[in-house]
Amino acid sequence: MKLGAFSIASLLWLIIAAQAKTIPKEVWGKWVVSRVLPTTTIACWGDSEAKTLVGTEIEYSPDLFRWNNVITRRPTALIQVVSAERFRDDNSGQGTNRITFQQLGLNAKEVTQISIQHPPAAITGATVEIPGDNILLKDTNTIILSVCNVYFEARRGNAK
Repeated sequence: MKLGAFSIASLLWLIIAAQAKTIPKEVWGKWVVSRVLPTTTIACWGDSEAKTLVGTEIEYSPDLFRWNNVITRRPTALIQVVSAERFRDDNSGQGTNRITFQQLGLNAKEVTQISIQHPPAAITGATVEIPGDNILLKDTNTIILSVCNVYFEARRGNAK
């Protein structure tokens, strides 16, 4: 039985490793979190925590992923195209507080989602996420990210 569990775990690791790639070139550069997006989701952050992210900088390159002073070296990324329905189902609870592409300002039926792989981070006691580790590509100069189920828009450019 132990051999079977080990084989399954090894196979899953190989599948994940085969899908993991470097951060795609489309997002290389510096991004500034520009605003909190109004959504109807239930979040583990309040307004005061969310507002602390606005104006902070995220950087992506083939060699690093950085948010403020938190740096992940040699990051890998999982890249997938997600439909509006799948995103809603994967990121919402039951009931009326369901996240939609419309709430995020996405006018497409599907978008590219990039998930950066990293060890757990100690940003706050509520989450091990690093802002910008899971993003949706809105357009060439805009990404959507979430932390603690609060959604943000970030624009390409330097923090002021």
